[in-house]
Amino acid sequence: MTESNIYQNIREALAEAPRNQYTVEMHLQMIKYADALKTVTSKEFCEGVGLKPSFGTEFSKMRNLTQRLKSAGLDTDLL
Repeated sequence: MTESNIYQNIREALAEAPRNQYTVEMHLQMIKYADALKTVTSKEFCEGVGLKPSFGTEFSKMRNLTQRLKSAGLDTDLL
């Protein structure tokens, strides 16, 4: 899957998320694709998805959290 496909998938998931679940969905998508976006900067991520640059911090946090979750047994392929 290409980077642009990932961004498109994330945009679609966010568009379909209920208003009160938007942030939860955004975090879930960041975790889901963290490995595929290892080399992407937070700025590039936000531009690719169409998020405000301030969400770059959330992307960095979720990418770091993903490693901890995977160490505890999370299979991101099941998300």
